[in-house]
Amino acid sequence: MKNRFILLLFAIPFLACNNQVKEKKGKIMEGANVEATIDSLINLMTVEEKIEMIHAKSPFVSSGVKRLGIPDLIMSDGPYGVRLEQGDDYAPKPNVDDEATYLPKGLTLASTWNAELGYEFGKVLGSEAKERGKNIILGPGVNITRSPLNGRNFEYLGEDPYLSSIMAVGYIKGVQDQGVAACVKHYLANNQEFHRTTVNVLMSERALREIYLPAFKAAVQDGKVLAVMGSYNKFRGQYCTHNQYLINDVLKKEIGFNGLLVSDWGAVHNSREAMLNGTDLEMGTDISMMPKPDYNKFFMADSALALVKNGEIPLSVLDDKIRRILRVMFKTSMANNNKTGERNTKEHQQTALKIAEEGIVLLKNDNILPLNMESVKSIAVIGDNATHKHSMGGGSSQIKAKYEITPLEGLKTVCGNNVKISYAAGYKLSKNNEIDEKLIAEAVKLAKSSEIAIVVGGWIQNWSVSTWSDNVLDSEDTDKPNMNMPFGQDKLIQEVIKANPNTIVVLIGGGPVDMNLWVNQAKGIIQAWYPGMEGGNALANIISGKINPSGKLPMTFPKKLEDCPAHKLGEFPGKNDVVNYFDDIFVGYRYYDTYKVAPQFSFGHGLSYTSFEYSDLKLVADGKNVKVSFSVKNTGKKEGAEVTQVYVNDVEASVKRPEKELKGFSKVFLAVGESKKVEMVLNESAFSFYDETKKSWVMEPGEFKIMVGSSSSDIRQTKSIKL
Repeated sequence: MKNRFILLLFAIPFLACNNQVKEKKGKIMEGANVEATIDSLINLMTVEEKIEMIHAKSPFVSSGVKRLGIPDLIMSDGPYGVRLEQGDDYAPKPNVDDEATYLPKGLTLASTWNAELGYEFGKVLGSEAKERGKNIILGPGVNITRSPLNGRNFEYLGEDPYLSSIMAVGYIKGVQDQGVAACVKHYLANNQEFHRTTVNVLMSERALREIYLPAFKAAVQDGKVLAVMGSYNKFRGQYCTHNQYLINDVLKKEIGFNGLLVSDWGAVHNSREAMLNGTDLEMGTDISMMPKPDYNKFFMADSALALVKNGEIPLSVLDDKIRRILRVMFKTSMANNNKTGERNTKEHQQTALKIAEEGIVLLKNDNILPLNMESVKSIAVIGDNATHKHSMGGGSSQIKAKYEITPLEGLKTVCGNNVKISYAAGYKLSKNNEIDEKLIAEAVKLAKSSEIAIVVGGWIQNWSVSTWSDNVLDSEDTDKPNMNMPFGQDKLIQEVIKANPNTIVVLIGGGPVDMNLWVNQAKGIIQAWYPGMEGGNALANIISGKINPSGKLPMTFPKKLEDCPAHKLGEFPGKNDVVNYFDDIFVGYRYYDTYKVAPQFSFGHGLSYTSFEYSDLKLVADGKNVKVSFSVKNTGKKEGAEVTQVYVNDVEASVKRPEKELKGFSKVFLAVGESKKVEMVLNESAFSFYDETKKSWVMEPGEFKIMVGSSSSDIRQTKSIKL
């Protein structure tokens, strides 16, 4: 009887709390009501229950409190589709319905330069995560592309903080509108995979504020992201996941993040630092403990409990972590949001197709594209990537796709019976990166007998884990040694071009390759990235002219690796587990334009099958804001879309500033002969720099040039204004 009375004392307040969750209109509570309910729940918990909530209980689950009706918190990898289900050993679970829509990966999305597609992308991901019973989806990734060698560049949104911010915010809102929390990652400076768990990143405060922090700040303040993932690396000597400055001082206090800071898997290294320096939830699985890992041995488990019980860690610190976890729960699993989610729908697949079509970039076109499928009689499709499927690659990005259309399949579909399509592998995957002369000879023979040759090459993803050390993959936990295409592809392309001058090169992968041996000879070059489950169809639609390409590069393609600022000015991957960012704020086009280094293809570059004319640039100052307006006209013979880009230059500053910085963009869709007026407002932040002496953003009065164009190197109109 006594025990029943105690339980009733616990139950009555919780029932009151639970009733508060539901409003007459079935909407989740807001503001003070949620916080009051969370406080009530925290007061009902034991210290042991609280500790159970701040560390994992399985690879992707942390504990709730069953007696109080608090469910477990369930997460999933999959920035580009909900990851397949896995057990404690990370092996795929058998006989599970976990096929998902395989969306194009990060650089493809960024290459659309279409904020609306960012939202649609997130909407699909959130809906499918909801259908699979997930509370948190671990994405988007917003780490800046500092070097083309980073094996994880494919996940991220390019080299520019403004573009990354805009695309990430759309993604986050799309996910969270489905009743699922997004988790922006990896906070912060996880710009290489080599020694990622030990490397110490050293950068200036200005580089932090102007380049590497903005996308995270936008995710919090504009996207209202519910979760942030701490990265593996160190920052100025302290691990990022429990870094006092990055998390407590900057993220939580200064930026105002009141959500959940979750560790990357195995990124916690110290119980006291994790408890005091802002880590809210420790995730991961110690594979060395298999087959039965002891999650109580985590840094934020038994040892953290002892620190709290002996008074070394205030109870208020633990309560703050629980409060942040519950905030996420009240927006997801504990919310009455009537969101059920859908998976593998036709609509989701069409979104994947649309993103791929707008994200694929036409780099070069010497009057060979689009192909006229009514006149072309034969096409030689060459290269392993024409048939290779990538959905199960990339490490934590692996997706069990419902299907995946390869480039060869897409071309066969679009050509139908009108064109003879023949295939030759041209190269094969090998652990020793070998050149297969026999396969090259077969490809050359096929190219000679065909009107058009299309070589589909580049990087790969879904090779076995045992080959990661060979450094030929786009994948987490590995970086590439150079920009040279593996498996003899340079020789293959050169030989095919000699055999058939009408050669188009299609590049799959998460970044640039060294093209110097054949770039001037190839008539057409297409960057297809990792375009998702509908990628083959999207590529075929562009090659055939069914779709007019509109993708633009979200990163600069250097002519050679030595031109990259991270390698020329800074360090990559560093020495003795320390990497100095001596390239500072001069990342990507900020460096190439300022230091007059010609790239292979510029940031923002991307060709179309039509032409666009810019005119009537006008600037109107309003205090520290500038209203920018101009017109864009389709002057060609095919409807299409142009990404108009607005850059700012501070003519005379007290510190060295880049030649230009992206501060606005708009994707404009135009019929033949159609003209549209583009308007945008540049606020004070567009003209400011971070002053390390004053420890604040500064806008110095003076002259600013506003440049409008089609890429960072193709400026169509420029005007100056004094502010």
